[in-house]
Amino acid sequence: MGETLISLHKLYFYSFAPANAVVCQAVGSEIAGFLLAGKPVFKFQLAKFKAPLEAVAAKMEVKKCVDLMAYEKRVLITKTLGKIAEKCDR
Repeated sequence: MGETLISLHKLYFYSFAPANAVVCQAVGSEIAGFLLAGKPVFKFQLAKFKAPLEAVAAKMEVKKCVDLMAYEKRVLITKTLGKIAEKCDR
């Protein structure tokens, strides 16, 4: 479980690393979907990025692990990331 949280932290950090620190709404939505959406909805969300099939398959494999976390914990992580994103957008 600890490794999952570290991986989520890395995912978040590298997703929002532009020089101006403004959070891309599409990426923010994708991360929220990664944590909260069901598999079919999240796969649909990923389609807008036109990623290679191998990348989508890998992301879906990691999502299986994330989905094992209690939903309440995933909501808490999403809310926390949202607060961080708000501060970056100021």
